[in-house]
Amino acid sequence: MTQVRNLLLAAALLGVAQVAQAAWPDHPITIIVPAAPGGTTDIASRLLAEKMTASLRQSVVVENRAGAAGIIGAQYVAHAAPDGYTLLMGNIGPNAINYSMYKTLPYAQKDFKAITPAISVPNVLEVNSALPVKTAADLVALLKSDSSKRSFGSSGTGQSPHMSAELFKQRTGVDATHIPYKGAGPAVSALLSNQYTFMIDNLPSSIEYIKTGKFRALAVTGEQRSSQLPDVPTMKEAGIDDMVVTAWFGLMAPAGTPQPVIDKLYAAARDALATPDIVNKFHTLGGEPGGNTPAEFDAFIRSEGAKWESTIKGAGMYRQQ
Repeated sequence: MTQVRNLLLAAALLGVAQVAQAAWPDHPITIIVPAAPGGTTDIASRLLAEKMTASLRQSVVVENRAGAAGIIGAQYVAHAAPDGYTLLMGNIGPNAINYSMYKTLPYAQKDFKAITPAISVPNVLEVNSALPVKTAADLVALLKSDSSKRSFGSSGTGQSPHMSAELFKQRTGVDATHIPYKGAGPAVSALLSNQYTFMIDNLPSSIEYIKTGKFRALAVTGEQRSSQLPDVPTMKEAGIDDMVVTAWFGLMAPAGTPQPVIDKLYAAARDALATPDIVNKFHTLGGEPGGNTPAEFDAFIRSEGAKWESTIKGAGMYRQQ
């Protein structure tokens, strides 16, 4: 008799869980951006949130939790309830590079469940237009000849712009001091004020200043030239080999989030990323929309962690912090 009661109770609980998942979402969803406003992570999140709000018929809001190379935001989501209401706009820094850079982290790769990539973008080597530098070769010559100019900024330690600059240093044999900021927005503002010499930034957060002439783009890190900057050479065309970098940003949930919820989130994000206005907006920013399946995105994230390990070791930063 007791066994029958237990079976009935288990069936009832399963039914309640299924009804709860069927009703999901019944209150607002938050996308945590582990960076300051103004960068690609933030831009992509806000565009996606607007579309997903309409699709899911529930508010999807963006909350910035910047700092510590994306660790603060990533940690927050890793330890959030796995119910689909707290998501991370993850990226190459906190969700790939950091695993090789830090001895200890308050989260691990297993703490996240991949949903889908949102956008992938090339990075761009740039300087303030007031600097008398016209090409990547000019910048290399300046850095080698003038020690007072040996500085570069980034959106944060371990982020794609930082590691791209470290790779640039390795490929060209130049030296420069890293100045990290809490996101692309502050880093861009500092370059506008000439607080350092150069930056390799995600294209979306700098493209406005390049097109208005405030920044001078010297090269892009894509395999091919950007359609938004057709006159700007690739790194290879600029004489710097083996310097292809693609920055990526994508939705993740805490591990343990029920698969039916992941499936709903994926469908909403995939459909949003396929809308003409999102596609056109991302292309205007120099990026490509995602939409890959959770399984494909998970495999890609794991491959990215392995790819960046050698660069981190070459920069003498392997798990030293």
